Amino acid sequence: MREFPSSSSVTPLLAHLLAAGCVTMPTWSSAQTAPATDLGRIEIRSNRNNDTEVRRESTAAKIVIGREEIEKQGDATLGEVLKRLPGVTIGGAPGRGGAIRMRGLGGGYTQILLDGERMPPGFSVDQLTPEQVEKIEILRAPTAETGARAIAGTINIVLREGQKAAPDDLKLTHSVEHGHASSQVNWVHNLQTEPISGTFTLSAMDTYRPEESTTVTESSQITDRVREASSLGHRKAVNANARLQWKGEQGRSLTLTPFVVYSEYDNRGQIAVRTTEGTPVSDAVQTQSGSRFTMARLNGQWTEKLTADDRLDVRFGAGQTTYDYRLDQTGATGATTGSGQALLRNGFETQNFVDKSYSLNGKWSRALDNGHQIVSGLELEQVHRDEQGNAAASEDAGNLAASTRRWAIYTQDEFKINPQWSAYGGLRYENLLTEGTVNGVLKHNESSVLTPLLHAVFKPDPQKRDQIRMSLTRSYKTPTLYQLVARYVPSLGENSWTQADRTGNPDLKPELATGVDIAFERYLEQGGMLSANVFRRNISNLIRSTTSFNATTGRYVSSPTNVGNAITEGVELEAKFRLDQWVAGALPVDLRANASFFHSKVQDVLGPNNRLDQQPDMTANLGGDYRLRGLPLTLGGNVNWNPAYDTRRTDQQWAYQGAKRVVDVYGLWRLSPSAGLRLTVSNLTPLDYITGSTFRNGQQYESATTTAHNWRNIQLRLEMKI
Repeated sequence: MREFPSSSSVTPLLAHLLAAGCVTMPTWSSAQTAPATDLGRIEIRSNRNNDTEVRRESTAAKIVIGREEIEKQGDATLGEVLKRLPGVTIGGAPGRGGAIRMRGLGGGYTQILLDGERMPPGFSVDQLTPEQVEKIEILRAPTAETGARAIAGTINIVLREGQKAAPDDLKLTHSVEHGHASSQVNWVHNLQTEPISGTFTLSAMDTYRPEESTTVTESSQITDRVREASSLGHRKAVNANARLQWKGEQGRSLTLTPFVVYSEYDNRGQIAVRTTEGTPVSDAVQTQSGSRFTMARLNGQWTEKLTADDRLDVRFGAGQTTYDYRLDQTGATGATTGSGQALLRNGFETQNFVDKSYSLNGKWSRALDNGHQIVSGLELEQVHRDEQGNAAASEDAGNLAASTRRWAIYTQDEFKINPQWSAYGGLRYENLLTEGTVNGVLKHNESSVLTPLLHAVFKPDPQKRDQIRMSLTRSYKTPTLYQLVARYVPSLGENSWTQADRTGNPDLKPELATGVDIAFERYLEQGGMLSANVFRRNISNLIRSTTSFNATTGRYVSSPTNVGNAITEGVELEAKFRLDQWVAGALPVDLRANASFFHSKVQDVLGPNNRLDQQPDMTANLGGDYRLRGLPLTLGGNVNWNPAYDTRRTDQQWAYQGAKRVVDVYGLWRLSPSAGLRLTVSNLTPLDYITGSTFRNGQQYESATTTAHNWRNIQLRLEMKI
């Protein structure tokens, strides 16, 4: 199998475009010989400095990553951008995407917003490309306006904004991973019409993703076995969005943000299982799965200045998501182990759902003469899901009809006490009702949470170089719709502790958290900074999926339950600066580094390692960028590291997650002021991703360890402004 592309692997279309770009555009060297014009003194302020200024002036702790930082590494996916941010980790194998986590906390603890609104159902960050994003905002502690369903924090993704004078951006990417070629096109068009301004972004991709894994199971209940799986996934997708803005008199404006996502995915592979004790038994199946995802949504915002000090913002949104999935597993011979269960079995699984969502939010803002900034608002949201499915040919899989209705009301005040002190106070009440019908049985869950929120900033330095941040907040995490009313889904393999059936639990309560954050920040010249942040969260009603044995059915079943209380705490360190700011005569290398250290404890589970799910002890990033003197070449890279760790999930169950190391490097050669050629090697030094689970109860024992392979990805990209 090939790991590196041959010269013939570049698509003819890309090769022609590269040739055209090199021939028709002025070269870098010729641009350098153009006559110089004396323009007098010009002060240039980078976008990075502007992002730093927003962070400095925000009362609630906020990290802003603008277009300059997003474009620097030339990432192919938004997940690759996020993994380098302070305290952010990505679940799953390296380079494969996954749930975004702040502070090492699992899915649901991090709130993801799109233009300040909650992500629509079925939408994930992986469906956005960096070219579609204007900036990323990270809030470590919640505010009343952004919402309190953010125990770990909030990530707000702001879509691209139009710039009338800016040229179009066009990026053509060809990549190779493990001998399989992929292509991607990204186009950003800035509208030039009056009185409407805006931008249009289009991304199209044709990608291949190989997968290989080996699972070894040792057990006192079932026959020890080895499971080997391999597959090749093929995705075709088109993402399009626009931001259109009309501005009228008296501060009136209307912004419309439509976006459409269409994706088709096909995966073909095989699974082979063999026993490793007693008389050898083996079986194999062919797998074929496919999915189709479509989403269309329109978000809008009406803004009107009521008076010189009052402003009204009304946000609205409506959309529909459809998803069709099918898995066929064929070719099993029905070979059985000594326990009498089949190693593999033929079957199929289907899932088809339609989500319809609506939202309406109103916000009133007033700026008072004494420096107070008052904001109050009301939020309404409804999501309805109709689902049909069949799991492993099970007659009791059933269909699902469910809805979620949410409303919230909030108020907040941000003000300056004196030149040194700024404060923020907020109060938010939120109610969530979930109802679902499975096989004619109605399941109901309602919860409400009142969340007080306090933030303060102290600036002892008259030059605002140093400041101390403090936050005292209450936040929460609601059960997902599937955790509450999921269909019963049997496993396709041998039913056991590590391959259990899945179902929901309508009696779940929301998790509540009381949190404190204290941070010190020092701002340097040229957009640099140093910061240290400590935090703690006390969590009650912790939700965890646990496995139990159903004596009636004789099967192992996994379902979510409230298991008790937990705490999590940590330290987050961050540094950004140019090397020659600290070392005389050093190269002007832009350095960035961050390291976060976490500790958690589930109080109702015995130690050691009774940590929260999927939270490592630490995560760290080290990266830099350097533009060579005398050459139109910029070099850079980043190292991301998460150590291995064990988690004791219950008194009888353990989980293991191996170390994750991702090394990315790039080189950008400027062909001209408006064109560049970028070579990126992602996951330069691949490291197998190892996960495992263990059950131990007296004389019973079962352990499953999975080793997933991954490979380096080589990307060649032509970047043009046209």
